[in-house]
Formats: sequence, structure tokens, C-alpha cells
Amino acid sequence: MKIVILNYGAGNIQSIKFAIKRLGYDAVLTNDVEEIKNADKVIFPGVGEASSAMTKLRDSGLDKLIPNLKQPVLGICLGMQLMCHSSEEGNTTGLGIFDVEVVKFDSTVKVPQIGWNQITNLKSELFNGIEEKEHIYLVHSFYAPLCSETIAECTYGLDYSAALKKDNFYGTQFHPEKSSDVGEKILENFLKM
Repeated sequence: MKIVILNYGAGNIQSIKFAIKRLGYDAVLTNDVEEIKNADKVIFPGVGEASSAMTKLRDSGLDKLIPNLKQPVLGICLGMQLMCHSSEEGNTTGLGIFDVEVVKFDSTVKVPQIGWNQITNLKSELFNGIEEKEHIYLVHSFYAPLCSETIAECTYGLDYSAALKKDNFYGTQFHPEKSSDVGEKILENFLKM
């Protein structure tokens, strides 16, 4: 199986690569269009700020490629947010895969949300073998509100999308690669699709 991690200069890619290695697979870090097109699975990581990450995607041409991929694609954290219609962070236009606008947590909660939280209302094969209220690890100041594409929820001052799905595209606001056994199982489920 050929697993590609998008390397566009805005990802915590080593920890994802190590998590995949622990599951017995190898992943290639690349921004090569042909290599990405020919992959069996694509992981779209992201750490940092939305507008600068989108600029990097545009500069590499990945902004045109990603929405047209046919194989399973998993966006993680900022990767998921960039797959949305837009983000309030830097007033950024996203890739438009998920029909939801990413917004900032209001001042009633401590921002960013850092640490463990529970996922609920699990609605996808991505969560096979995962119990309701399992703990996952998050670090974020912006979130995707609940929408028709929500497949898991978290509560932090309000309920929001912990994960999204549309067709072959999946996104997790949390970091599966940092979420212990639960995250490892979610990554394994994605790789086995």
C-alpha cells in the first residue's frame, strides 16, 4: 500500500510518519503531484496558521489537486480546516470540500483548547472499534461548527465537529498521531479503507 503524507511546509509530519510506522506501514513525504495521484491513501496534515498554509498549498499547486483526489484522504487539524469552505483565521478561503466555515472559539473558553477531550456521536467506519466518549488530543483555537458532514463531536463551551466526512474525504480536528491507542486505531481504520 502506498501512503503519502503531503509535504507542503505546514505539518507535524514526523509524528504522523512514526505513528504509521508503528502500525507496520511506511509513508512517503512528498509534494510531487504524480506521486500523490498514484497513492492509495493521502494524509493532509497541518500545523500553523490558515492563510499562510493556504499560500503554501497554492504555491505548490496542491490547492487544485487535493479536491480532485479519488482515493481516501485524511486531513488532520489545520489540514481538516483547510478542506473547509473558509476560515476566520486570516480570512482564508479554503479548498471547499467540506461545506462549513471555520470560526474562532469565543472568549467564554480558554483559547487555544489544548489537551484531551472526549469524542461523541461517532458516525463513520473511521471509528470502527472506538467507544463513545473515548479521549483524543487537541490543540486549536478555531473549529468547524456542527454540520451535515459531521461524523464526530467534541464539547468545549459548545458542541463542534471533531471529525468531518464527505465522499472519500475525512478530516479530524484532533491529532490521531498524538491520541494514544484510540488515535492509532482511527489511523489504522483509515489505512484499511
